[in-house]
Amino acid sequence: MALDGITTSAIVSELKTALLGGRIDKIHQPVADEISMTVSIPGIGAKKVIISANSAHPRVHLTETNRENPMTAPLFCMVMRKHIAGGKIVDILQPNFERIVIIRVESANEMGDITTKNLILEIMGKHSNLILTDENGKILDSIKRVTHEKSSVREVLPGKDYVFPPSQDKKNPLEATSGDFALSLHLQEGRKLQEFLYQTYTGISPIMAGEICSRAGLDASNACQETTIEDGEKLYEAFDQTMDAIKAENYLPAIYYQENGKIVDFAVLEMTQFGSLQKKEFETISALLEGFYHERDNAAHIRQKAQDMRKLIMNNIERCVKKKEIQLKTRRETKGMDMWKKKGELLTANIYAVPQGVTTFKTIDYYEEDMPEIEIAIDPAKTPAENAQKYFAKYNKAKRTLAALEIQEKQNEEELVYLESVLNALENAKDDADLSEIRTELAESGFIRRQVQKKGQQKPKKSKPMRYISSDGFEILVGKSNLQNDELTLRVADPTDLWMHTKDIPGSHVIIRTNGLSELPEATMEEAANLAAFYSKAKNSSMVPVDYTQRKNVKKPNGAKPGMVIYLTNKTIYIHPDENRVNQMKTE
Repeated sequence: MALDGITTSAIVSELKTALLGGRIDKIHQPVADEISMTVSIPGIGAKKVIISANSAHPRVHLTETNRENPMTAPLFCMVMRKHIAGGKIVDILQPNFERIVIIRVESANEMGDITTKNLILEIMGKHSNLILTDENGKILDSIKRVTHEKSSVREVLPGKDYVFPPSQDKKNPLEATSGDFALSLHLQEGRKLQEFLYQTYTGISPIMAGEICSRAGLDASNACQETTIEDGEKLYEAFDQTMDAIKAENYLPAIYYQENGKIVDFAVLEMTQFGSLQKKEFETISALLEGFYHERDNAAHIRQKAQDMRKLIMNNIERCVKKKEIQLKTRRETKGMDMWKKKGELLTANIYAVPQGVTTFKTIDYYEEDMPEIEIAIDPAKTPAENAQKYFAKYNKAKRTLAALEIQEKQNEEELVYLESVLNALENAKDDADLSEIRTELAESGFIRRQVQKKGQQKPKKSKPMRYISSDGFEILVGKSNLQNDELTLRVADPTDLWMHTKDIPGSHVIIRTNGLSELPEATMEEAANLAAFYSKAKNSSMVPVDYTQRKNVKKPNGAKPGMVIYLTNKTIYIHPDENRVNQMKTE
């Protein structure tokens, strides 16, 4: 669900309760389109707020997540600190039920006079923005500056007067009456009931419009002009009850899931149309938005930061694939080498029987059991001995080529498997620390230059393996990169711990801490195997083979690339990767 006017209304209500009267202590800008503030509440303590103008996930809510901040604050952050740091939050508004949040802050100006600044978040998809204005409505700055070249309708620049985004002539649903509703419905032509609701009233998303239709017992795709008076009354009753719930702040924040654990949507009101879906309820709207958006924002951030490495790896994988094709072609070309040797030997055996000047010579193939006749091509310009030597030379060249090819094929295959394992690690990366470790690994493997740390630059945090607790209480560790796989398997795991890995498929090393037990519960084995399959290249496959053996049976060959090991005396379990099962496991 987009963050519509209903969700905005709910979060404004929550922020007013939590933040009014609080003073803004700290202001940071962790990423280009996001501000975080720490607000000190008298008698309660500090609360953190995130305000994001991200084009994909714009929002504002309380947060408990600590974000890394840049060493030097961006310009907009500096403007914010200058004008509202230390200021008191006196009001939080949602004008006309729009997707706009105004935080009003009392703070001192350069003359020491107390004035009211407005911090305005416009939740408008790709046009989302965060704007700071003075007491007269003049723009002090915005997190995204909009010039005349970008928009001829509305400039957003320092010194300009702030004006609200262009109105779509929609009505405030909180002020609707039965008569006005019935008249608006009657005047619709060519629209469906769902379209009528979200195109007529502000703050109602298509999915919420569908929910109102569902509550009325009507099909959202019904045509407005075919709606009876009785059905129109049912629709208004459902609409009015929804607005009453918003006015009374009777919210029920929840995320709805499919059976496989995939998120369908979130909502702040009860969604009867999702009756058959699983749902996870939250105590607050902020907790809902934090849970829903944090993982998505982080995934987008990681994808963006990993883009250069992903491109590098994909280019090298493509190079290995092309090299493999050339090697297969070369192998096909050397396929007849034994025949060349045979022809050379048969010519040598019949050297005095080959007539002068012929282009072919037929003889008995003594190497075959039934001794068939064989025809050998002859170069008439050469003697029989020279023709025999030509075949031997061709055979010896192919023999040398094949010997070198086998080495090259092995090296190329190892490199391809390694690159695919790095690509899999990139897909599973959760944070900057994971990316930093993968970058270090690529530098050590010679694929990229090692980055020189600048003076005063913070050292990246060390990435740690994922840690799960099985339903039987056993600790399960999962590596997130090849360097981490080596560390986990060769140095962290005990000899009697159980080691798991997808069979002949790039993936994470998984360690079950056995605590010295020789046998483990079946549920723990299946849960660990599911982790190994899920954090592998085969996560979207079925019946994935996962090998397991005691850690003492796993060895690393000399000179092997990071994460590459060999093992003996293993068993195999087949598992269908289940993301929902992974999400349900306890983590620490």
